[in-house]
Amino acid sequence: MTMAIHSGTVFGSPRTTTGQATDASAGDDRVRTRLRLTRRGRLVFGTLGVLVVLAFALLLPLAASPAVAGDEAAEPLQVITVEHGQSLWSIAESIAPQADPREVIADILSLNGLTSAELVPGQQLALPAGR
Repeated sequence: MTMAIHSGTVFGSPRTTTGQATDASAGDDRVRTRLRLTRRGRLVFGTLGVLVVLAFALLLPLAASPAVAGDEAAEPLQVITVEHGQSLWSIAESIAPQADPREVIADILSLNGLTSAELVPGQQLALPAGR
């Protein structure tokens, strides 16, 4: 490294008084960037990479596996159209006369996503056919 003296002052720059670089890379056509990754930056980028890999590894089995409701086989559904004068109680008694109508009504409400027991003529209801 050469030191340039200008007007009695010593500058610690590796440049001569004309402003040209004096080191060996002066003739090199590579572009130098001023971006330097610090230790903290490497730590942040490394941590982000690990988090992305972990998230992918944890979510991949969830997306790839088929939905399993339980050990029981899914019951086939029967769809009916509600007629004038029908109620959930009468429908429950007709499809499962031996079962408790309250349990059958709860199943019908759950299957159809209903919040109330009010029915409208022409409304279609999915019923568990296995009862």
